[in-house]
Amino acid sequence: MDHTAVLALYDRDMREGAQADDPGARIERVGRVVRLVSSALGWNGVVWSDLDDSSADAAIAEQIAHYHALGLAFEWKLYGHDLPVDLGQRLEAAGFTPEPEETLMIGEVADLSLDAGPPEGIRFLPVTDRAGVDLVADVHAKAFGTDSSRLRHQLLARLAEDPDSIVAVVALDGDTPVSAARMELVPGTPFAGLWGGGTVEGWRGRGIYRALVAHRARTALDRGYRYLQVDASAQSRPILERLGFQPLSTTMPYIHGA
Repeated sequence: MDHTAVLALYDRDMREGAQADDPGARIERVGRVVRLVSSALGWNGVVWSDLDDSSADAAIAEQIAHYHALGLAFEWKLYGHDLPVDLGQRLEAAGFTPEPEETLMIGEVADLSLDAGPPEGIRFLPVTDRAGVDLVADVHAKAFGTDSSRLRHQLLARLAEDPDSIVAVVALDGDTPVSAARMELVPGTPFAGLWGGGTVEGWRGRGIYRALVAHRARTALDRGYRYLQVDASAQSRPILERLGFQPLSTTMPYIHGA
């Protein structure tokens, strides 16, 4: 993989050319910033910027004013190769709170190891309705220890309005949901994104996450997507590397309250 070329393609298609990922959301391009605006239950934030030392502070202030006028908290999704090099420090100085850094990993689907199946006793259930979404939300809350109301809203909206753009699956041990993950397909681009992948404590370390990645990758391949993208935690990065994903950059959320 040509890392420089693929990263440039990712920036162009998935960031500068971002598409709304929620039926109620919109993409706004203002100056050298691309942002997504949704409801309080959706994701709000800056996905791309092309700034320099002379323009960064004014652009940051403009985004704060814009989202606060709407009464919305928002995220500035900062990548390790974004400019200026001190953009993260400028965001913190403006009142943003950084969250843990993740690794932007991309794999060319045809080159990935896709033979992993679910471990013995685990079955995968496609999510197509509200009952399935409830299972995903239940796993998310238990695996990550966070509220899952936003995820539930987003999944229900996507399944209702554009079901071909989302693939979600729950791993069950008998009738107990123990892991869940989703894949977002971006039409008109060669990219699909892997999200979620949370496993409830007690079922970790059994290969469920690896099998869920392989399951979604096979679906992406069947649907003609060339690349898979993941924002990988420190725990998932080694698994993804063994499957053939490569690190191209880092990404860190900076959060600003309403």
